Amino acid sequence: MQFIDLKAQYARIESEVRARIDAVLSHGQYIMGPEVGELEERLATFVGVRHCVGLSSGTDALLAAMMALEIGRGDEVITTPFTFIATGEMIALLGARPVFVDIDPVTYNLDPSKLEAAITGRTRAIMPVSLYGQCADMDAINAVADAHRIAVIEDAAQSFGASDRGRRSCSLSKIGCTSFFPAKPLGAYGDAGACFTDDDDLAKALREIRNHGQDRRYHHPRLGLNGRLDTMQAAVLLAKLDIFPAEVEARARLGARYTELLNARGAVSTDIGGAAVLTPFVPADSVSVYAQYTLQVRDREGVAQKLHELGVPTAIHYPIPLNDQPVFHVGFPSTGTPVSADIATRVLSLPMHPYLTEEVQLQVVDAVATATGLASAG
Repeated sequence: MQFIDLKAQYARIESEVRARIDAVLSHGQYIMGPEVGELEERLATFVGVRHCVGLSSGTDALLAAMMALEIGRGDEVITTPFTFIATGEMIALLGARPVFVDIDPVTYNLDPSKLEAAITGRTRAIMPVSLYGQCADMDAINAVADAHRIAVIEDAAQSFGASDRGRRSCSLSKIGCTSFFPAKPLGAYGDAGACFTDDDDLAKALREIRNHGQDRRYHHPRLGLNGRLDTMQAAVLLAKLDIFPAEVEARARLGARYTELLNARGAVSTDIGGAAVLTPFVPADSVSVYAQYTLQVRDREGVAQKLHELGVPTAIHYPIPLNDQPVFHVGFPSTGTPVSADIATRVLSLPMHPYLTEEVQLQVVDAVATATGLASAG
Protein backbone atom coordinates (compact mmCIF):
# COMPACT_ATOMS: atom_id res chain seq x y z
CA MET A 1 0.00 0.00 0.00
CA GLN A 2 1.37 3.42 -1.01
CA PHE A 3 0.94 6.57 1.07
CA ILE A 4 1.03 8.55 -2.20
CA ASP A 5 1.03 6.57 -5.46
CA LEU A 6 2.88 8.55 -8.11
CA LYS A 7 3.53 5.40 -10.15
CA ALA A 8 -0.17 4.91 -10.85
CA GLN A 9 -0.42 8.47 -12.11
CA TYR A 10 2.65 8.04 -14.32
CA ALA A 11 1.21 4.87 -15.84
CA ARG A 12 -1.79 6.94 -16.94
CA ILE A 13 0.19 9.77 -18.57
CA GLU A 14 3.52 8.16 -19.48
CA SER A 15 3.29 8.92 -23.20
CA GLU A 16 2.31 12.55 -22.59
CA VAL A 17 5.13 13.08 -20.10
CA ARG A 18 7.70 11.52 -22.41
CA ALA A 19 6.50 13.60 -25.35
CA ARG A 20 6.76 16.80 -23.32
CA ILE A 21 10.24 15.94 -22.04
CA ASP A 22 11.40 14.92 -25.54
CA ALA A 23 10.25 18.31 -26.86
CA VAL A 24 12.48 20.06 -24.32
CA LEU A 25 15.41 17.82 -25.19
CA SER A 26 14.87 18.65 -28.86
CA HIS A 27 14.80 22.43 -28.55
CA GLY A 28 17.40 22.57 -25.76
CA GLN A 29 16.03 25.65 -23.96
CA TYR A 30 16.46 24.27 -20.47
CA ILE A 31 16.20 27.64 -18.69
CA MET A 32 13.02 29.67 -19.25
CA GLY A 33 12.05 27.64 -22.30
CA PRO A 34 8.68 28.04 -24.04
CA GLU A 35 7.02 25.48 -21.76
CA VAL A 36 7.40 27.88 -18.83
CA GLY A 37 5.34 30.58 -20.50
CA GLU A 38 2.78 28.07 -21.72
CA LEU A 39 2.38 26.64 -18.24
CA GLU A 40 2.06 30.09 -16.66
CA GLU A 41 -0.73 31.04 -19.06
CA ARG A 42 -2.64 27.82 -18.42
CA LEU A 43 -2.22 28.01 -14.66
CA ALA A 44 -3.37 31.64 -14.55
CA THR A 45 -6.47 30.69 -16.52
CA PHE A 46 -7.13 27.70 -14.27
CA VAL A 47 -6.89 29.79 -11.10
CA GLY A 48 -8.71 32.79 -12.59
CA VAL A 49 -6.10 35.53 -12.21
CA ARG A 50 -4.18 37.76 -14.61
CA HIS A 51 -0.69 36.54 -13.78
CA CYS A 52 1.13 33.35 -12.86
CA VAL A 53 4.89 33.54 -12.25
CA GLY A 54 6.65 30.18 -12.15
CA LEU A 55 9.37 29.72 -9.56
CA SER A 56 11.91 27.10 -8.55
CA SER A 57 9.97 25.93 -5.47
CA GLY A 58 7.04 26.75 -3.25
CA THR A 59 9.51 28.03 -0.66
CA ASP A 60 11.01 30.46 -3.16
CA ALA A 61 7.49 31.52 -4.12
CA LEU A 62 6.85 32.63 -0.53
CA LEU A 63 10.18 34.42 -0.41
CA ALA A 64 9.65 36.18 -3.75
CA ALA A 65 6.13 37.25 -2.76
CA MET A 66 7.40 38.98 0.37
CA MET A 67 10.31 40.52 -1.53
CA ALA A 68 7.86 41.90 -4.10
CA LEU A 69 5.97 43.53 -1.23
CA GLU A 70 9.31 44.91 0.06
CA ILE A 71 9.01 43.17 3.41
CA GLY A 72 12.26 43.21 5.31
CA ARG A 73 14.11 43.82 8.55
CA GLY A 74 11.96 45.11 11.38
CA ASP A 75 8.66 44.18 9.72
CA GLU A 76 6.20 41.65 11.09
CA VAL A 77 4.24 39.02 9.20
CA ILE A 78 1.39 37.21 10.91
CA THR A 79 1.14 33.51 10.16
CA THR A 80 0.14 30.17 11.63
CA PRO A 81 2.44 27.96 13.70
CA PHE A 82 0.68 24.82 12.47
CA THR A 83 2.45 24.33 9.16
CA PHE A 84 5.73 23.31 7.53
CA ILE A 85 8.84 25.27 8.49
CA ALA A 86 9.09 27.07 5.12
CA THR A 87 6.28 29.47 6.01
CA GLY A 88 7.99 30.94 9.06
CA GLU A 89 11.48 30.33 7.73
CA MET A 90 11.13 32.66 4.75
CA ILE A 91 9.78 35.47 6.95
CA ALA A 92 12.76 35.19 9.27
CA LEU A 93 15.29 34.93 6.42
CA LEU A 94 14.19 38.37 5.23
CA GLY A 95 14.91 39.77 8.68
CA ALA A 96 11.21 40.15 9.46
CA ARG A 97 9.53 38.65 12.52
CA PRO A 98 6.97 35.86 12.17
CA VAL A 99 4.07 36.48 14.56
CA PHE A 100 2.37 33.17 15.21
CA VAL A 101 -1.40 33.32 15.66
CA ASP A 102 -3.36 30.24 16.72
CA ILE A 103 -5.57 28.11 14.51
CA ASP A 104 -9.27 27.33 14.32
CA PRO A 105 -9.78 23.99 16.12
CA VAL A 106 -12.17 22.73 13.42
CA THR A 107 -10.37 23.57 10.16
CA TYR A 108 -6.79 23.83 11.53
CA ASN A 109 -6.34 27.02 9.52
CA LEU A 110 -5.46 30.46 10.86
CA ASP A 111 -8.21 31.76 13.16
CA PRO A 112 -9.41 35.16 11.83
CA SER A 113 -10.86 36.10 15.21
CA LYS A 114 -7.36 36.21 16.69
CA LEU A 115 -5.81 38.51 14.08
CA GLU A 116 -6.74 41.94 15.45
CA ALA A 117 -4.88 41.36 18.71
CA ALA A 118 -1.71 40.43 16.82
CA ILE A 119 -1.56 43.47 14.50
CA THR A 120 0.91 46.21 15.37
CA GLY A 121 2.35 49.22 13.59
CA ARG A 122 5.04 46.94 12.16
CA THR A 123 2.66 44.39 10.61
CA ARG A 124 3.18 44.29 6.85
CA ALA A 125 1.31 41.16 5.83
CA ILE A 126 -0.79 38.21 6.92
CA MET A 127 0.24 34.81 5.55
CA PRO A 128 -2.44 32.18 6.16
CA VAL A 129 -1.78 28.59 5.15
CA SER A 130 -4.51 26.61 3.39
CA LEU A 131 -3.66 23.45 5.27
CA TYR A 132 -4.31 19.85 4.25
CA GLY A 133 -5.85 20.97 0.95
CA GLN A 134 -8.57 23.25 2.32
CA CYS A 135 -8.66 27.03 1.88
CA ALA A 136 -8.37 29.20 4.95
CA ASP A 137 -11.24 31.61 5.67
CA MET A 138 -9.80 34.15 3.27
CA ASP A 139 -12.83 36.45 3.22
CA ALA A 140 -12.59 37.02 6.97
CA ILE A 141 -8.81 37.34 6.84
CA ASN A 142 -8.94 39.80 3.94
CA ALA A 143 -11.51 41.90 5.78
CA VAL A 144 -9.15 42.35 8.73
CA ALA A 145 -6.21 43.02 6.45
CA ASP A 146 -8.12 45.58 4.37
CA ALA A 147 -9.14 47.45 7.50
CA HIS A 148 -5.47 47.83 8.39
CA ARG A 149 -4.22 48.27 4.81
CA ILE A 150 -1.91 45.28 4.92
CA ALA A 151 -1.39 42.59 2.30
CA VAL A 152 -2.47 38.96 2.44
CA ILE A 153 -0.29 36.21 0.97
CA GLU A 154 -2.00 32.81 0.74
CA ASP A 155 0.41 29.94 1.34
CA ALA A 156 -1.43 27.47 -0.87
CA ALA A 157 1.33 24.87 -1.03
CA GLN A 158 -1.19 22.16 -0.09
CA SER A 159 -4.38 23.53 -1.64
CA PHE A 160 -3.78 24.08 -5.35
CA GLY A 161 -7.02 23.06 -7.06
CA ALA A 162 -9.16 23.66 -3.97
CA SER A 163 -11.89 26.27 -3.96
CA ASP A 164 -13.90 28.37 -1.55
CA ARG A 165 -17.28 29.85 -2.45
CA GLY A 166 -16.60 29.07 -6.09
CA ARG A 167 -13.17 30.74 -6.24
CA ARG A 168 -9.92 28.88 -6.63
CA SER A 169 -7.16 28.79 -4.09
CA CYS A 170 -4.36 31.20 -5.16
CA SER A 171 -6.95 33.75 -6.37
CA LEU A 172 -8.18 34.69 -2.89
CA SER A 173 -5.64 37.34 -1.84
CA LYS A 174 -3.07 39.87 -3.01
CA ILE A 175 -0.63 37.09 -3.86
CA GLY A 176 -1.18 33.33 -3.82
CA CYS A 177 1.80 31.00 -3.59
CA THR A 178 1.87 27.28 -4.25
CA SER A 179 4.27 24.37 -4.43
CA PHE A 180 4.59 21.73 -7.12
CA PHE A 181 6.72 19.41 -4.97
CA PRO A 182 6.10 15.86 -6.26
CA ALA A 183 3.77 14.90 -3.39
CA LYS A 184 1.51 17.95 -3.78
CA PRO A 185 -1.90 17.75 -5.49
CA LEU A 186 -0.27 19.03 -8.70
CA GLY A 187 3.30 17.81 -8.47
CA ALA A 188 6.35 18.08 -10.70
CA TYR A 189 9.18 15.52 -10.80
CA GLY A 190 11.33 17.79 -8.66
CA ASP A 191 11.01 21.15 -6.92
CA ALA A 192 8.81 23.80 -8.52
CA GLY A 193 6.33 26.48 -7.46
CA ALA A 194 4.44 29.57 -8.55
CA CYS A 195 2.98 32.90 -7.48
CA PHE A 196 -0.40 34.20 -8.65
CA THR A 197 -1.70 37.77 -8.65
CA ASP A 198 -4.00 40.21 -10.43
CA ASP A 199 -1.61 43.09 -9.72
CA ASP A 200 0.45 44.01 -12.81
CA ASP A 201 3.17 45.75 -10.81
CA LEU A 202 3.59 42.85 -8.42
CA ALA A 203 3.75 40.42 -11.32
CA LYS A 204 6.52 42.49 -12.92
CA ALA A 205 8.42 42.56 -9.64
CA LEU A 206 8.03 38.80 -9.18
CA ARG A 207 9.39 38.11 -12.66
CA GLU A 208 12.41 40.28 -11.96
CA ILE A 209 13.01 38.81 -8.51
CA ARG A 210 13.03 35.21 -9.78
CA ASN A 211 15.81 36.12 -12.24
CA HIS A 212 18.36 37.91 -10.03
CA GLY A 213 16.35 41.15 -9.97
CA GLN A 214 16.90 41.59 -13.70
CA ASP A 215 14.49 43.61 -15.87
CA ARG A 216 16.62 43.14 -18.97
CA ARG A 217 19.86 41.34 -19.63
CA TYR A 218 22.60 42.46 -17.22
CA HIS A 219 20.45 45.27 -15.82
CA HIS A 220 19.35 44.76 -12.19
CA PRO A 221 17.09 47.38 -10.55
CA ARG A 222 16.49 45.19 -7.47
CA LEU A 223 17.95 42.31 -5.53
CA GLY A 224 16.55 38.97 -6.57
CA LEU A 225 16.98 35.21 -6.54
CA ASN A 226 18.03 32.40 -8.80
CA GLY A 227 14.42 31.28 -8.57
CA ARG A 228 13.46 30.36 -12.12
CA LEU A 229 11.10 27.48 -12.85
CA ASP A 230 12.99 24.72 -14.65
CA THR A 231 11.78 24.03 -18.20
CA MET A 232 11.76 20.26 -17.63
CA GLN A 233 9.51 20.65 -14.61
CA ALA A 234 7.21 22.94 -16.59
CA ALA A 235 6.97 20.23 -19.25
CA VAL A 236 6.01 17.61 -16.67
CA LEU A 237 3.43 19.93 -15.12
CA LEU A 238 1.87 20.61 -18.53
CA ALA A 239 1.37 16.88 -19.05
CA LYS A 240 -0.15 16.54 -15.58
CA LEU A 241 -2.35 19.60 -15.91
CA ASP A 242 -4.44 17.89 -18.59
CA ILE A 243 -5.72 15.36 -16.05
CA PHE A 244 -5.64 17.60 -12.98
CA PRO A 245 -9.35 18.58 -12.94
CA ALA A 246 -10.30 14.90 -12.87
CA GLU A 247 -7.80 14.30 -10.08
CA VAL A 248 -9.27 17.18 -8.06
CA GLU A 249 -12.70 15.56 -8.37
CA ALA A 250 -11.27 12.19 -7.35
CA ARG A 251 -9.53 13.66 -4.31
CA ALA A 252 -12.73 15.36 -3.14
CA ARG A 253 -14.74 12.18 -3.65
CA LEU A 254 -12.22 9.93 -1.90
CA GLY A 255 -11.79 12.34 1.00
CA ALA A 256 -15.55 12.52 1.50
CA ARG A 257 -15.77 8.73 1.31
CA TYR A 258 -13.10 8.29 3.97
CA THR A 259 -15.11 10.56 6.25
CA GLU A 260 -18.40 8.81 5.49
CA LEU A 261 -16.92 5.37 6.18
CA LEU A 262 -15.14 6.41 9.36
CA ASN A 263 -18.07 8.38 10.74
CA ALA A 264 -20.30 5.35 10.15
CA ARG A 265 -17.98 3.48 12.52
CA GLY A 266 -18.28 6.11 15.26
CA ALA A 267 -15.76 8.81 14.29
CA VAL A 268 -16.92 12.45 14.37
CA SER A 269 -16.01 15.55 12.36
CA THR A 270 -16.45 18.51 14.71
CA ASP A 271 -15.22 17.75 18.24
CA ILE A 272 -13.14 14.79 19.36
CA GLY A 273 -14.81 14.94 22.79
CA GLY A 274 -15.25 11.34 23.86
CA ALA A 275 -14.76 9.96 20.33
CA ALA A 276 -11.68 7.94 19.45
CA VAL A 277 -11.25 9.51 16.01
CA LEU A 278 -11.90 12.98 14.60
CA THR A 279 -12.27 13.20 10.82
CA PRO A 280 -11.68 16.35 8.73
CA PHE A 281 -14.40 18.98 8.54
CA VAL A 282 -14.92 20.72 5.18
CA PRO A 283 -17.55 23.51 4.94
CA ALA A 284 -20.36 22.96 2.46
CA ASP A 285 -19.22 25.86 0.26
CA SER A 286 -15.60 24.63 0.03
CA VAL A 287 -13.84 21.96 -2.01
CA SER A 288 -10.76 20.37 -0.47
CA VAL A 289 -8.11 18.62 -2.54
CA TYR A 290 -7.07 16.59 0.51
CA ALA A 291 -3.35 17.03 0.09
CA GLN A 292 -3.44 15.02 3.29
CA TYR A 293 -6.33 13.12 4.81
CA THR A 294 -5.63 13.86 8.46
CA LEU A 295 -7.34 12.46 11.54
CA GLN A 296 -7.05 13.29 15.19
CA VAL A 297 -6.56 10.19 17.34
CA ARG A 298 -5.75 9.44 20.94
CA ASP A 299 -2.51 7.58 21.67
CA ARG A 300 -1.15 8.55 18.26
CA GLU A 301 2.08 6.58 18.60
CA GLY A 302 0.19 3.44 19.54
CA VAL A 303 -2.31 3.87 16.72
CA ALA A 304 0.43 4.55 14.16
CA GLN A 305 2.34 1.45 15.27
CA LYS A 306 -0.75 -0.71 15.00
CA LEU A 307 -1.53 0.66 11.54
CA HIS A 308 2.06 -0.08 10.49
CA GLU A 309 1.64 -3.66 11.67
CA LEU A 310 -1.56 -3.87 9.60
CA GLY A 311 0.26 -2.61 6.49
CA VAL A 312 -1.08 0.96 6.48
CA PRO A 313 1.54 3.74 6.15
CA THR A 314 0.94 6.98 8.04
CA ALA A 315 2.58 10.40 8.47
CA ILE A 316 2.36 13.28 10.92
CA HIS A 317 1.64 16.77 9.56
CA TYR A 318 2.89 18.39 11.84
CA PRO A 319 4.25 17.18 15.21
CA ILE A 320 5.82 20.42 16.46
CA PRO A 321 4.30 23.90 15.96
CA LEU A 322 6.73 26.43 14.52
CA ASN A 323 6.86 28.56 17.65
CA ASP A 324 8.06 25.45 19.52
CA GLN A 325 10.82 24.73 17.03
CA PRO A 326 14.35 25.35 18.37
CA VAL A 327 15.13 27.85 15.61
CA PHE A 328 12.36 30.15 16.84
CA HIS A 329 13.11 29.88 20.55
CA VAL A 330 15.62 32.76 20.46
CA GLY A 331 14.31 36.12 19.29
CA PHE A 332 10.89 34.80 18.33
CA PRO A 333 8.96 34.38 21.59
CA SER A 334 5.76 32.36 21.59
CA THR A 335 2.57 34.42 21.38
CA GLY A 336 0.47 31.67 22.92
CA THR A 337 -1.00 29.04 20.60
CA PRO A 338 -2.64 26.38 22.78
CA VAL A 339 -4.91 24.99 20.06
CA SER A 340 -1.95 24.31 17.76
CA ALA A 341 0.03 22.75 20.61
CA ASP A 342 -2.86 20.47 21.52
CA ILE A 343 -3.80 19.34 18.01
CA ALA A 344 -0.14 18.70 17.09
CA THR A 345 -0.13 15.83 19.59
CA ARG A 346 -2.99 13.96 17.87
CA VAL A 347 -2.90 14.51 14.09
CA LEU A 348 -2.21 11.48 11.91
CA SER A 349 -2.43 11.34 8.11
CA LEU A 350 -3.65 8.33 6.13
CA PRO A 351 -2.82 7.23 2.55
CA MET A 352 -4.38 9.71 0.13
CA HIS A 353 -4.05 10.17 -3.63
CA PRO A 354 -6.45 10.24 -6.59
CA TYR A 355 -5.68 6.63 -7.55
CA LEU A 356 -6.68 5.15 -4.21
CA THR A 357 -9.07 2.28 -4.93
CA GLU A 358 -12.24 1.74 -2.94
CA GLU A 359 -10.92 -1.68 -1.91
CA VAL A 360 -7.73 -0.22 -0.47
CA GLN A 361 -9.70 2.56 1.18
CA LEU A 362 -11.86 -0.02 2.94
CA GLN A 363 -8.70 -1.80 4.11
CA VAL A 364 -7.44 1.47 5.58
CA VAL A 365 -10.75 2.17 7.33
CA ASP A 366 -10.87 -1.36 8.76
CA ALA A 367 -7.33 -0.94 10.04
CA VAL A 368 -8.14 2.41 11.64
CA ALA A 369 -11.17 0.86 13.31
CA THR A 370 -9.04 -1.97 14.68
CA ALA A 371 -6.28 0.37 15.86
CA THR A 372 -8.59 2.87 17.57
CA GLY A 373 -11.45 0.72 18.80
CA LEU A 374 -14.08 2.06 16.41
CA ALA A 375 -17.01 -0.17 15.51
CA SER A 376 -16.36 -2.99 13.07
CA ALA A 377 -17.99 -3.10 9.62
CA GLY A 378 -21.52 -4.31 9.26
